[in-house]
Amino acid sequence: VLVSHAHVDHTGYISFLREDTPVYASALTAFIAKAMQDSGMADFEKEVCYISRRAKEEGYLKTQRESYRQRPFCFADTAALSAEAEEFWARSPNHIPGADNRRRKGLQPAPFATAPPRARGLPVRFFPVDHSVRGAGAWAVETSAGWVVYTGDLRWHGSAAEETKRFIHEVASLRPRLLLCEGTRIPKEGTEAGALELENHTEREVLDRALRRVQTESGLVIADFGPRNIERLETFLKIADQTGRQLVVLSKDAYLLEAMRLVSPAVPALSSEERMLVYQDLRYKIEPWEQNLRSLYGQRLVSPRQVHDSAGDYILCFSFWDSKNLIDIDVRGGLYVYSSSEAYSEEQEQDFRRLREWRAHFEIGSVGLPHDRHQSIAELPEEEQGLHASGHASANDIMEFVREIGPRTVVPVHTENPGYFVEHLRDTDVEVRVVEYGGSWAF
Repeated sequence: VLVSHAHVDHTGYISFLREDTPVYASALTAFIAKAMQDSGMADFEKEVCYISRRAKEEGYLKTQRESYRQRPFCFADTAALSAEAEEFWARSPNHIPGADNRRRKGLQPAPFATAPPRARGLPVRFFPVDHSVRGAGAWAVETSAGWVVYTGDLRWHGSAAEETKRFIHEVASLRPRLLLCEGTRIPKEGTEAGALELENHTEREVLDRALRRVQTESGLVIADFGPRNIERLETFLKIADQTGRQLVVLSKDAYLLEAMRLVSPAVPALSSEERMLVYQDLRYKIEPWEQNLRSLYGQRLVSPRQVHDSAGDYILCFSFWDSKNLIDIDVRGGLYVYSSSEAYSEEQEQDFRRLREWRAHFEIGSVGLPHDRHQSIAELPEEEQGLHASGHASANDIMEFVREIGPRTVVPVHTENPGYFVEHLRDTDVEVRVVEYGGSWAF
C-alpha cells in the first residue's frame, strides 16, 4: 500500500488489510499515524500501525490479551532512523518507562525497510509535495505499460511549494502512462467555480489577518485548526509571541508533535517552544502515553482554573470536539478564530451548528465561522475571510498541472466532479478516463 500522507481519509482503511501487508509512506507520515493511534481510542478502524489480535469466542470476535502486532512499514524517504526514533516506533502505547510493564499489553515489532523503496520488484519513487500536513508525498510506479503516477493531495501555495514544483518537473520527464490526479477543489457539477475553488490564500495572509483580530481581543482566544497542520500551528505560535500570550495545545497534540520531531527536528514541540503549554483536562483516567508526557513536561501543564483566572494570557488550540472543556474553564466572552475548511457533509454542518450553540452559550465572539448552515465561508464579510489556506491546489492550478506533466491518460480521483477534467482538457492530447466508484480499468 502506497500512502500519500497521514490524513484519515488516506490512511483509515489500512485497518481492513491483512496485518502482513507492507505499508509504504514517508517517515513523518508513519510517525504521525502511530502517534494518532497511540493517543486515540482503541478501535478496529484505527489500527493503522499495529493491530490487536481477535479470536472467535462464544459467537463473538473478542480482542486477545497478547501483544499488539505491528504492520511492516517502509519509510520511503529515510535511509535510517535515530535510536530514539526506533525506540518510539517499537514502543507500546501502554509502556511506562521505569515501571513494571509485564502486565501491560506490549507491542511485537515488525521489521521495517528504509529508502530506496521497491514494491514487489517494481521500481517505486516517492516525491515530497506541499500539503497541509507535513510528510505528504506523491508516488510513481514503473510498470510494463509505463510509469503510473499518483498525486496524493497537493498544492503549491504553502511553505513547501518548491517540493511540488520539483515533483512536477521530475514526473514530466517520466512521460507518465497514467496519472491518478486529485481534484478536491474542482467545483461541483452544475456550479460555477467560485472563490473557494479558484483563489489561493497563503499562510502569510492567514497570519496577518488572524493577528489583527487577536490584537483587538483582551479575553480568551480559541484557535480552531487541524492538529496536524504544522504551518498553522507555527502561525498561531507567532501570533502568541506578538500578542504576549501562551499557546495551549491538547495532550494528544503535544504527543503528536514530539513524535514528529523524532524524524523532523524542524517541527515545533514542547521541547523546543517555550510559549507552548499543554492543557490539563480533568479526566479521571490518564492513559500511559499521557502519563509519560506529563512526567516529562509537568511544569508546562496549565489547568482550567489557570485559564479561567488569566484568560487573556492564552490562545487555546481547541476544535468543536474540545468545546466540552469550556465547562471547566467557565469564562464568558473572548474570540473564536475558525481557521479551517468548510463543512463538506451534512454531519459537519450539524457540528457547525452545535459549535455555534456552544459559542453562544459562553458569549464568545467568532471570526471565520459561518453564521448559519446556508452561509459558506466565501460569503462571510471580507474582513472574516483569508483565515485559512487550503491544503489543496485550486481548480485552475490542477488543470495547469495536468497540462504541464502531459500524461497519456489522467484518471480523476478525490473529486465530486470528474467531468470537469473532461471539459477543461478537451484541447489537449490527454485522455481523461472516468472510472466509476468500485470499477476497474485495464491498460
